[in-house]
Amino acid sequence: MVALRYMKAVADRDIDAMAACWAPGATDTIVGDQDLVAPEGVRSYFGELFGAFPDFTFEVRSTLTEGNRCAVLWRATGTFAGPGSFQGLDPNGARIDVEGCDVLEVQDGRLHGNRAHIPQLTIARQIGLVPPRGSAAERGLNAVFNQRTRATRAFAGAAEERVAEGVWVVRGGVPSRWVNAYLIEDDGGVLAFDAGVRSMAPAIAAAAGRHGGLRRVVLGSAHPDHRGGAPALRVPVLCHADERPDAEGDGGQHYFDYAQLPFPASKLTPTFMRSFDGGPVHVEDTLSEGDEVAGFRVVHLPGHAPGLIALWRESDRLALCNDCFAMFDATTLAPRPPAVPHPAFNWSTEAARASMRKLAELSPAAAWPGHRGPLTGDVGTVLAEAAGR
Repeated sequence: MVALRYMKAVADRDIDAMAACWAPGATDTIVGDQDLVAPEGVRSYFGELFGAFPDFTFEVRSTLTEGNRCAVLWRATGTFAGPGSFQGLDPNGARIDVEGCDVLEVQDGRLHGNRAHIPQLTIARQIGLVPPRGSAAERGLNAVFNQRTRATRAFAGAAEERVAEGVWVVRGGVPSRWVNAYLIEDDGGVLAFDAGVRSMAPAIAAAAGRHGGLRRVVLGSAHPDHRGGAPALRVPVLCHADERPDAEGDGGQHYFDYAQLPFPASKLTPTFMRSFDGGPVHVEDTLSEGDEVAGFRVVHLPGHAPGLIALWRESDRLALCNDCFAMFDATTLAPRPPAVPHPAFNWSTEAARASMRKLAELSPAAAWPGHRGPLTGDVGTVLAEAAGR
């Protein structure tokens, strides 16, 4: 069988025989590390490995075959003696002794894929790249890591708060936690409605983990202060069809007009906006008016952005509404009464006014915007009046 023939070639350190087992262009995945494209990627990796560990030994401990896949449990030993380096590390004479598992895929007598599970942390400890477990050096390294984590949390300034049944807000952004992202119960975990600014991604992920894990991100708009954390969250992203080009593009900045802001905000805001943004996202699927999302209905509210949406839950009259209206000053970020979003950032200010009126007609009990808030009380009347100003 070609899988066992390949393993024998590894044990023999016969790179030519190893390469001959592979279908050209197939991928040997070192899980969590890199992908090797056969045959030259395999040649290069193992050539470096054998040059760094000249007494490398490889033993097959057991195998399990099912269909066209073969799982191989193996043990490898060797001395990091050189003369070659490995993965940028110079040989130091350390000894390795590890077990791992390869899951090889075979078609037409050739290897067409492999997932090699190698204990990278164990190897790092054995060669001295990572301190021994329980050592003073490890405690010192952990202390540095924890200090950095606390500093990151302080900088991100994120905090979680319950909004309603099955809904939480994660507030973040420097200064003063002025950006909102929402978590909604979804299929045993949660979805995020908006992803805040880039620095909020760890806080959103952590909060989602406490509620079963993040399943997807739904963007209320593609602006940098709402898509910013999405790339780092690594889950499917959805948005309105009219917002997709900007979500996968420049975040709508092509219609921003910073000249409408007073000085010095007109000069400083572009830099801040770039700092908020995690970059373009791949949109897995699009949404339309009336679609159902985790017990909420999609409401299309174009204006601030062409595909801006709110999520509306009839049962408790709750609206999560991105930047349909603004409750902060665009130049100082300070809280303020609800108003039409600043025209410097609007796709269409007149459409934004109309969308505020559309939201007002729903008569929400509470409307939670993309920044600051919430708006409660006689929400419909307040929004209608604000839209007319």
